[in-house]
Amino acid sequence: MSPSCDLLSIGHSNLAADRFMALLKSAGVSAIADVRSIPFSRWCPWFSSKALAQRLADAGIVYMLLGDALGGRPRDVRLYRDGVADYEAMAAQPEFAAGLAQVVNESARHRVCLLCAEREPLDCHRSLLIGRAFAERGLAIGHILGDGTIEPHSATEERLLAMTGGDLFRNRAERLADAYRRRAQAVAARLKRAG
Repeated sequence: MSPSCDLLSIGHSNLAADRFMALLKSAGVSAIADVRSIPFSRWCPWFSSKALAQRLADAGIVYMLLGDALGGRPRDVRLYRDGVADYEAMAAQPEFAAGLAQVVNESARHRVCLLCAEREPLDCHRSLLIGRAFAERGLAIGHILGDGTIEPHSATEERLLAMTGGDLFRNRAERLADAYRRRAQAVAARLKRAG
């Protein structure tokens, strides 16, 4: 367990149910905040919300479904830029702020872990949108990786900077903001075209 983290995150990917539960237990997780816009998995049905909520309850872990407030696929088409979900616009929405507050309130009673589907934090809005928002508010986030290690969000940000490069003559904050934008543009949800 990483006691220095205020919040955790995990991507279920195609983990076996028992392995997923073992990772949560190892990290001391006592509440899951499911931030998937569509809490369903065709390939791993144990991660569909109803089955997952029951499995977590059986293990004494609280389950909160927050995809409407914190999901990566906004329903409002105005939150897409050039057909791609605009994380910065999403972060400015009152619903997003309310979702963050709900997670923070729950973290006063539980060790909360954000849940989404993507294994790699840099491929997922739980890091690029939600993790960023919490980090900007001074909260320490840790990402549970498949091998059980917990990567501090600051280390995830360093990987993001290395991945996207950038102008070394700009300050770190500017380079990081640009890196977040560029990575989000690459991995964020896209509007489905009609027809």
